[in-house]
Amino acid sequence: MSVVGAVGGFAVVAGLLTIIPGVDTALVLRTAVVHGHRTAYATAFGICSGALVWGAAAAAGISVLLTASRTAYTVTRIAGALYLVYLGVTMLRDVWRRRREAGGEEAVEREVPQRTVAAAFGKGFATNLLNPKVGVFYIAMLPQFLPEGVSPLGMGTLLAFVHDVEAMVWFSLIIGGVGLARRWLTGSAAAAVRIRRTTDAVAGTVLVALGLRLAADG
Repeated sequence: MSVVGAVGGFAVVAGLLTIIPGVDTALVLRTAVVHGHRTAYATAFGICSGALVWGAAAAAGISVLLTASRTAYTVTRIAGALYLVYLGVTMLRDVWRRRREAGGEEAVEREVPQRTVAAAFGKGFATNLLNPKVGVFYIAMLPQFLPEGVSPLGMGTLLAFVHDVEAMVWFSLIIGGVGLARRWLTGSAAAAVRIRRTTDAVAGTVLVALGLRLAADG
C-alpha cells in the first residue's frame, strides 16, 4: 500500500465516522447556538487538537497501554464519562433555571455568559482527550494504514491530521448552518431564545446519555 492509497483509504473511513452524530457534534452545535461562531470554532479546534494527540500517541505506541492495561482504560473511561455527564447536567440545569426566571428575553440573554476562546478550546480539548474510545479507534485503525518503510509516528500523525481536516469541514458546515439560522431569526428574539433553550436541552441530554453509555461500556 502506498502512502497516497493509505491516506485515501483512511480518509474514507474517518470521514464516515466524522458525520455520525456524537459528543463532538453536539458540543460544537450547542456552542455555536449559545456563544456564536468564534467560540464554536475554538471548541472545534480544541476537539481536533485532542484527536491529534490521540493519533500521535497511538502511532508512537503510548496509548497501547489503554488496551494492554485494563486499569488504565477503566480510569480514563470513567473520567471521560464523568466529564460528559457534568457538561450535560450543567446545560440541563441552566435550561431549567432560565425557564423559572421571570423578566423576559433580556434577562435570559444576560444569563448566558460569553465563554472566552481559550476556555472554549480547553473544553473541546478535554472532551476529546478524556474519551478513551478515540485512542482505541486510532489503535485499531492506524496499523491497517501504515505502509512498509514509513515512520509510524509520522504516518500516524499525518492520518490524524487528515481526520482533523475532515472534522473541521464538518464542524464548519454546522457552524455555518447555525449562522444562517441566526440571521433568519434576527427579527424574532423570542424564537432565538427558544432555539437556544431547545439546543441546550437536546445537547445536555445527549451528553448525559453518552457519558452514562461510556461509563457502562466495560
